[in-house]
Amino acid sequence: MAEVTLVEAARLAALQEMRRDPRVWVLGEDVAHGGLFGQYRGFLDEFGAERVVSTPISESTIMGAGLGAALVGTRPIIEMRIFDFVMCAMDELVNQIAKIRYMFGGQAKPAVVVRMPHGIWRNSAAQHSQSLEAWFTHIPGLVVVTPATAADTAGLLVQAIRSEDPVLFFDPKNLFPLKGDVAQTIAPIPFGVARHAREGSDVTIVTWSSVVPAVEEAAATLAARGISADVLDLRTLWPWDEAAVCASVARTKRLLVVQEAVTTTGFGAEVVSCVIERLGPAAVKGVARLGQPRVPVPFAPPLEDALKPDATKIVAAAERLVKG
Repeated sequence: MAEVTLVEAARLAALQEMRRDPRVWVLGEDVAHGGLFGQYRGFLDEFGAERVVSTPISESTIMGAGLGAALVGTRPIIEMRIFDFVMCAMDELVNQIAKIRYMFGGQAKPAVVVRMPHGIWRNSAAQHSQSLEAWFTHIPGLVVVTPATAADTAGLLVQAIRSEDPVLFFDPKNLFPLKGDVAQTIAPIPFGVARHAREGSDVTIVTWSSVVPAVEEAAATLAARGISADVLDLRTLWPWDEAAVCASVARTKRLLVVQEAVTTTGFGAEVVSCVIERLGPAAVKGVARLGQPRVPVPFAPPLEDALKPDATKIVAAAERLVKG
């Protein structure tokens, strides 16, 4: 094991898989220079320009080229640089990558990984700080991955690169500096299995991606105040671990879903509705969602802090559920 930053964990995972499988390659803006966050540092020197391809500034071209390369048997990692730029390539992603295997009766294999660093990033404002992962859980044919730790980032990226499905990998760019232990040989982590971050009995808190550290901080504060929180980090939103969440809520009787995304129609709504449908309303004493209000992410740091969920807001929301 070695302690590395989250972004270094992702670099090591991609490095391992490119050494293991010569079909794996990466394309995107500035990847030959190491990538915007250093996630491909040293790749050009080791693998050469045929497997580390810096592209023009054209997201639709990058996405389309990645799909075409996958269809002839390679396994591309498509780097979007910042999540928000994927909106320039929505037709290639939603109408082609997500649907092509179905439309060709299984003869086409879009085995691509689309890396999309997402979420609030200090002073990056409305066009570089969005959390729209819930959009893509609605699209049949796509896997949606949302890690929050170095170990999970590494293991899930290995799983994504080896997957036969198109995988959208939402890197939590605000957590890139956080450190954690990563094994020297990185094993894949299966999709659809939540990480049980903390055991508790009074309230279930479900979360994912960039807001996970704030939830864990809040859970520690709640424990000091006599409230025991059961914390589940979903890790992937499609598939997601409905069984683990329902089992937890069946014990605690209370559910709080915390997301960095706008609360309105976010994935938290899916979690709440599935729990109520599966357990029945009589089995749950209280539910709540916590996320951003439906406003653009501001540039000013004080305004940014005011809208995003933090440990103080999470503690208050959990206390309201438990104490009524």
